[in-house]
Parts: sequence; C-alpha cells; structure tokens
Amino acid sequence: MRDPGLSEAIRAVGGVSELARRIGISQPSVSNWDRIPAERVAAVESATGITRTVLRPDLFEQGASGVVPLDETEAARAQEYRLLAALLVRAPNQDFLARLRKLRADATPLGLAHAALAEAAEATSVEKVEREFFDLFIGVGRGELLPYGSYYLTGFLHERPLARLREDLIQLGIERAEGNPEPEDHVAILCEIMAGLIDGKFTAPPGSDRKLFEKHVAPWGGRFFADLEQAEGADFYRRVGSLGRAFVEIEKEAFALPS
Repeated sequence: MRDPGLSEAIRAVGGVSELARRIGISQPSVSNWDRIPAERVAAVESATGITRTVLRPDLFEQGASGVVPLDETEAARAQEYRLLAALLVRAPNQDFLARLRKLRADATPLGLAHAALAEAAEATSVEKVEREFFDLFIGVGRGELLPYGSYYLTGFLHERPLARLREDLIQLGIERAEGNPEPEDHVAILCEIMAGLIDGKFTAPPGSDRKLFEKHVAPWGGRFFADLEQAEGADFYRRVGSLGRAFVEIEKEAFALPS
C-alpha cells in the first residue's frame, strides 16, 4: 500500500510512468515503492512541486524557519512503530519479505531483534507466513492470539479500555479510518497511531505520544508481544514478538527518564 506522500506525488504528475520519467528512473522502480526513498525526495520534490514535508513527513517537518529534518531518534521510533504495524495488520507479501531480509542490525537489543527477523524472513515464504498469520490472528472461529487492548486488560473485546481510547483519540482529532473493521485498540492500529504522533502525520500537542503510550500501550503491549514470542503457532512471528517486546521495553525506559 502506497503511503500518502507517494500517492500525492503520483497524482500530481498524472501517473507512475510520468513520475518515473520526470526523475529519470524506470517505471518498475517507482511501481515497487511503498514510499519515496530518502535519497529520491529532493528529485521528486523538484519534479512535482510538492514539499518534502508532505512527501516524507517521517523525515522532515515544518519548523518556524522552514523545513528542518525530524530528529533522528524520533524518526527511528516512528519507523519502528510503522514496521510493527505493517507486520501485524496483514501477512507480508514477497516485496515486504525481501525488504525485511535487508534489515540492518547491530549489537543493541533492537539491532539483534532486527537480525533475527531478517533471518526469519529469509527462511520463510509468502505461503508459510500467510498460513501462520491466519492461524495466529484469524483462525477458524478465532486465532491463537487476540491482539486487542480490551481483551488483554479485561478478558473481553469492546470493553471500557476501548471506549477510553476512543475518547482520547477524539481529543487528539484522530478519526477512525473508513472501511477498517478492526477496533482502534488493535495493536497494529495503535502502532500506526504512535508513529503518526511522533512524525507529525497527526497534529497533536507535544508529548501526546508519551501519554498515548503510557495509557494505552504500556499496560498490555509488552504482554502481547511476549505471548507472540511463545505462541505455539509462531515461527516467523516469534521474531516479531521479540522485536515488539524489546521495543516496548525501550520505550518504557526512555519515558521513565527525567525530562
């Protein structure tokens, strides 16, 4: 699924082929983008007249004196949340698996989790991971896991935690996406909202990401990812659980530091 910045660029010039022509690369290359690569932002901005804050708001934000890069740490946080959201909303397709195999790793807990996820992507196939996703989250009747805040906090779906979340999202001006049957306390939706609060996709007061995390993610997110690590039907998704658990712990520790 194309992100809004790429979709806006394509609309502005009248199609994928025209965008590719204007920036001097092949049409299939542009067709394979989910979003505009960082190294292509300047060229697309010049070709379309659309500012980089619209094309890649995760990398650029509007400052008082003009366009300034989004803080590197904040951009990395937003990207991590979007990665988890993409992994948990549906099974990855072939292109997504190929990108996962190239995840960069280092010696940090998060880097090691990236390395394990890349290895898992290398060892699986689209067919295997689709079956795994179905068994874990959909199932016949229900999946092995229910990735909803209300369920983890009360044992039932559509309970008071979901109502509280909806109240807070209204205060932030964040509306439910049309056509999405999942409630807002689905872990993938919460991760996407967190990313949007961090990188400016959603206009909200400073510190809104912290408030949402502490109230609606921290109380249950770590338990969900730990359960995913241990799920009987998890193979590829065991590594997703490890990544999510490590990231939630990092977020908790960061928010606990004196400001």
